Amino acid sequence: MAAQHTILLVGESNVGKTHYGAQFLKRLMVKACALKMSGAPTNLEAFNTALSCLTEGKSTDHTPANSYVESVWPITDEAGRYAELVWPDYGGEQVRNLVTQRRIPAAWRERVLEATDWVVLIRLHSLRSEDDLFSRPLQSFAAVAPEEEATAYEPSDQARTVELLQMLLYLAHFHLDRPLQKPRLTILLSCWDELETTELPADLFASRLPMLWSFVRSNWTSPTIIGLSALERALSKTDADQEYATRGPEEFGYVVLSDGVKDSDITLPIQLLMADGI
Repeated sequence: MAAQHTILLVGESNVGKTHYGAQFLKRLMVKACALKMSGAPTNLEAFNTALSCLTEGKSTDHTPANSYVESVWPITDEAGRYAELVWPDYGGEQVRNLVTQRRIPAAWRERVLEATDWVVLIRLHSLRSEDDLFSRPLQSFAAVAPEEEATAYEPSDQARTVELLQMLLYLAHFHLDRPLQKPRLTILLSCWDELETTELPADLFASRLPMLWSFVRSNWTSPTIIGLSALERALSKTDADQEYATRGPEEFGYVVLSDGVKDSDITLPIQLLMADGI
């Protein structure tokens, strides 16, 4: 049976991709979610390693920078809709390098072309919130000191993420002459628990990253912004969280949906894409 959806997950370093994958996998294993495996997944080693750490109440190491292992999970929802969830386990530095080096590896190229849906993980807490044209008046950029002019240019985190999306759209042969319906775009604001906020995810995204939000809102007909806390609390790599180990990692983690509703089923962002049709 051909996949109706091919869902690609993308995120830079330290956004929690592997932890989310491990928790997602655990939900599927204990059947505590809206989705189920419909076949044999490939290359689960990285996620099984992370899951072993979480079972002990510890966090896992980051994926090595030069690693790229593709894990493909065939999944179905309760209505029988089918999807392939493509979970590239890679060092997040590779995503940053796509922009700085302007080169797309072959493994990325193939998956971007095939994907019907993109899920981008962004960790607001770790992004620099420097001023840009959206937050400062234009005249404030006119008087730049000579030493500032000599500083090597480095794009802001917002600008780099916009450029990443532009590169992926170019690679997938999508044009921005009108707002896109495909690929559908879901942005997961990861590590939501550390933000300590009651704002709606889209409102927080718009206020923290106005340039990126403007780009997303202008170029997609219905982008979805969801808060994600895959672990629900910070874990140490060395000191075990005894409650975590006792109750099991599947008892932790939640999403905050677009309307602000909090739900313990962290697979819902994927299920919502599957339910939305092609």
